[in-house]
Amino acid sequence: MNNLRVRFAPSPTGAIHIGNIRTALFNYLFSRSEGATFVLRIEDTDLERSSKEFEELIFKELEWLGIEWDEGPDKPGPYGPYRQSERLEIYHKFAQKLIEEKKAYRCYCTPEELEEDRRKAVERGDIPCYSGRCRYLTKEQEEAFIREGRKPVIRFIIPDDEVIEFEDMIKGKITIKSDTLGGDMVIVKSDGMPTYNFAVVIDDALMKITHVIRGEDHIYNTPKQILIYKALGFEIPKFAHAPLILGPDRTKLSKRHGNTYIGQYRELGYLPEAMFNFLSLLSWSPEDNVEIMSKEEIIKKFNFRRIHSANPVFDIEKLNWMNQQYIQKSSIERIVDLAIPHLRRAGYIDGIDDMVYNWLKDVISLYKDGLQYVAQITEKAKMFFVEEVEYSDETVKILNSPNSKIVLEVVKKVIEEADEITEEYVKDLLKKLQKETKVKGKEFFMPIRVAITGEDHGPELVKIIPLLGKDKVINRLKKAINLIK
Repeated sequence: MNNLRVRFAPSPTGAIHIGNIRTALFNYLFSRSEGATFVLRIEDTDLERSSKEFEELIFKELEWLGIEWDEGPDKPGPYGPYRQSERLEIYHKFAQKLIEEKKAYRCYCTPEELEEDRRKAVERGDIPCYSGRCRYLTKEQEEAFIREGRKPVIRFIIPDDEVIEFEDMIKGKITIKSDTLGGDMVIVKSDGMPTYNFAVVIDDALMKITHVIRGEDHIYNTPKQILIYKALGFEIPKFAHAPLILGPDRTKLSKRHGNTYIGQYRELGYLPEAMFNFLSLLSWSPEDNVEIMSKEEIIKKFNFRRIHSANPVFDIEKLNWMNQQYIQKSSIERIVDLAIPHLRRAGYIDGIDDMVYNWLKDVISLYKDGLQYVAQITEKAKMFFVEEVEYSDETVKILNSPNSKIVLEVVKKVIEEADEITEEYVKDLLKKLQKETKVKGKEFFMPIRVAITGEDHGPELVKIIPLLGKDKVINRLKKAINLIK
């Protein structure tokens, strides 16, 4: 490892959004391609919304995706602790330092006073910003406010008319004027908790983070953070703001576009290596433009300079195609193991012994190559788990086609007489019955398929019939015959 250090710093306040996971992935790929240290830090200062369960979920999602960190809450390193809630004394020490150096001050403004200032600014046609009314309080004024029971926040002084410039590794040069930042900003809230922009600077500086890689929704925070870095004499890291992921309608990816949390895809049976591959290609591409790549290949090819600034679109069809490629390459045992919880939830299976497991392997192998994600198995293979199948108007029409009744009755009779139904037996039987009935091709096969499966297409009948078993096949044939007018 060299001296380069990056971090992923999620808040444990809910499920992890696809955009945040992509940020974690870019930090991870940078760390592994550049030999940098990858730090996982938990930003849990929002006490009301943060929970241990959500923190565990962060670990679970990262581990599932194959993103390993070098330092973090569960992997002690030289710059811990790695939870913000365990670093409060550190933030208070630096806040006090800023107060002593006249770079910050205590502000006693009430919410009503702040709202009044905001309203007046809007009326004047100005951008609402803090007026600075507490910047130069006398000792007597402060004491009077304390006697009133007012609890102060600590505000950092934003210099007037300063131009803040930084070179973004993805966006290029970014220039923001200090008078657009909203006035002196709160760095410690009245409950003693640091604000995001303050805590993140202290943590990144003390943890010696050299590259801050995050989403472009943080661009507006960066000049504020740069001012705090400068005020505390910290070295300013390099910044990279990855473009936000958009939905198909080119608006910010949100719930109305479908699933937006990584866990939702895990639960549906998307494979982690497919998700890793797909997410890596949102804003980045290798020089050879190959799309299907293993984690090791992605790390080998990854070059941060090839991240482009255009907003990528989360294309679910492409993800489904990619996941399907990975399912096809996976062993049948892996897909069966992933399918079992879905089949259980659907009420299709209960206990599993070796015989049932082998039967599941045979059933699922009929559909494996066509699955876009594993949860689809409950619908695709439904006919194997239900007693009866339903017939649509379209399939009833097929059952009522000429010769259907003759075909179904003769198939039923022969299967009733059979001792054992194997693939070989069914193959010979269907061949023989076509000759006997003089009904061939589609006219012969389609009524049988519809009667037994309720569908007009699907896997080969020679495979379906033995797996369904004699009783189910006979019962379905009887039901279909009764529907024929």
